[in-house]
Amino acid sequence: MFELAGNVFLVNFVFYNSRISPVNLNAMKTFKLMMLGLIPIVLFSCNGNENSKTKNMEEKKVVVYQVFTRLFGNTVITNKPWGTIEENGVGKFNDFTDKALEEIKALGVTHMWYTGVPHHALIHDYSVFGISNDDPDVVKGRAGSPYAVKDYYNVNPDLAVDPAKRLEEFKALVDRTHKHGMKVIIDIVPNHVARGYHSVSNPEGTEDFGASDDKLVEYARDNNFYYIPGQPFKVPEPRDGYKPLGGENHPMADGRFDENPAKWTGNGSRLAQPDFYDWYETVKINYGVRPDGSYDFDSLPDDFANKSSADHFAFWKDKVVPDSWVKFRDIALYWINFGVDGFRYDMAEMVPVEFWSYMNSSIKQANPDAFLLAEVYNPAQYRNYILKGKMDYLYDKVDLYDTLKHIIQGHGSADNLPAIFEGQADIEHHLLHFLENHDEQRLPSPEFAGNAIKGKPAMVLSATVTSSPTMIYFGQEVGEPGEGNAGFGSASRTTIFDYWGVPAHQRWMNGGTFDGGKLTNEEKSLRDFYKRLLNFTLSSPALMGKYQELHSYNRANTVGYYDKCFSFARWSDEEKLIVIVNFKDSITDVYELQLPAALIQEWKLKDGKYKLKDQLYQQAGFELIVANGTGKVKLEIEPLESFILSLE
Repeated sequence: MFELAGNVFLVNFVFYNSRISPVNLNAMKTFKLMMLGLIPIVLFSCNGNENSKTKNMEEKKVVVYQVFTRLFGNTVITNKPWGTIEENGVGKFNDFTDKALEEIKALGVTHMWYTGVPHHALIHDYSVFGISNDDPDVVKGRAGSPYAVKDYYNVNPDLAVDPAKRLEEFKALVDRTHKHGMKVIIDIVPNHVARGYHSVSNPEGTEDFGASDDKLVEYARDNNFYYIPGQPFKVPEPRDGYKPLGGENHPMADGRFDENPAKWTGNGSRLAQPDFYDWYETVKINYGVRPDGSYDFDSLPDDFANKSSADHFAFWKDKVVPDSWVKFRDIALYWINFGVDGFRYDMAEMVPVEFWSYMNSSIKQANPDAFLLAEVYNPAQYRNYILKGKMDYLYDKVDLYDTLKHIIQGHGSADNLPAIFEGQADIEHHLLHFLENHDEQRLPSPEFAGNAIKGKPAMVLSATVTSSPTMIYFGQEVGEPGEGNAGFGSASRTTIFDYWGVPAHQRWMNGGTFDGGKLTNEEKSLRDFYKRLLNFTLSSPALMGKYQELHSYNRANTVGYYDKCFSFARWSDEEKLIVIVNFKDSITDVYELQLPAALIQEWKLKDGKYKLKDQLYQQAGFELIVANGTGKVKLEIEPLESFILSLE
């Protein structure tokens, strides 16, 4: 699903309702994921070049809590499809109270990713505050997509008690988050902006995207947009019975949007009338990539993969770069100076790596500890974006997430996992793990697992198998199933387009007390599991140490060890762990997990008996028996059970 244009990936994902149903990307997995034979044991540890854990990066596990900001504090339970802000309610910055942040911190969270903060196009009249109204013909949903930003120098007015003071209210939230010992991440979407982009908050000397463009040509290096000269934009023909705002009468919902000449659409469509399933609400940003895919800027020398951020910053210092580069750098530095600690970059691989070198090295000059996370879906480009693009972290979706989803659903085999970790050994620290985010189906949804409990072994594995950050999506910890058709899109993903309440999360919120008082017993138990697991990862030195896969060895040598189990060892000088997860949802298994001689030798264990203790639920009574230089641990493991066994 990728078109290679020069060295730039112009990614043409086909989405159902744009960002609703991403195409299955399993086909992109490399041959290593199809290997079902025995895989050699791999050792990796978190060290190496500047982009592997350095003194400027975290020395312990990071846990990111992604929260859809406008949904978090909403207590309204109406959930009317296409409901207005008055009917369905909306959360505010102020809903993240000290108590709320205290409880999130106690869950084991280090970083808050506040999704949907920059001011994006939406359908609500804020003209009294000097904000232009947005056209429903180019807005998805009623509350709008957070990835159609219309003003990068301000925040979503929906999120403020007083929209006139929305920046002040967000600043107060940033300060509260810091007070509770967590860092703040927000989105930046460099590939595209809202079709009706217009900032009312530009700092002095800053102009809007496109303000100085030559609109008579398709491309010019310092144009911010690509144009289709001589052709006006036409609103896409709706499909599947779609009507803006669900068919509600609205003075601007007339099937027209004034844009002449038309601009290229955010996903790269060059049609004056893009398809309904294109990202028609957005326009693509020009980074000096000509329409034929060639570059109109300096390329990084090959050896810059091994250079520091400071070297990258120095490289660009005397270079003339496209105007869009400068605009987005200034946006990022504005928010860094505001107090934001880092960014999540949407669809980063649709933007050339050289821009990221320029942008990220500038950010690191301002804040060496800035947290930079990118959405990248092509494993072949991972090292390019990490090493040359100076990203701290990338999504590990196409390899780990997609494989785990297949296993959780009962179709896949844990035999496919060793090759993933072998292939990622040199960059393991940089591949953020998740089981849910705003783009993906909720674990308990019928379309995914149908039950949140089925995600527990995958969560243990994701959080402990590498030194990389772990991310959870708000409501995941209480089993939110993402039910209900909110308007634009369909169930299984919590809506990012409409005003809505999130029922399981609302039960934990309990009217703003944030004490879980209305959770069911099952939901309380699930949240307790997440709390135990995430807090353990924060305190475990072994999880920042070495790794050895045990699965292949046990598949070959252990009677009763099944391809729906996975096991590995993690260790440091201070701590030694054996992790076993069971993806089977029926039948209790009993077997002797075996530890190979290489690991026993690495741990310097002599023949004898050693006590083990489970760190999830503090169960004792496990024993490691070392005889003739190899080890055995007798296990009785329940369906969907996991153990994190620590050598005492």
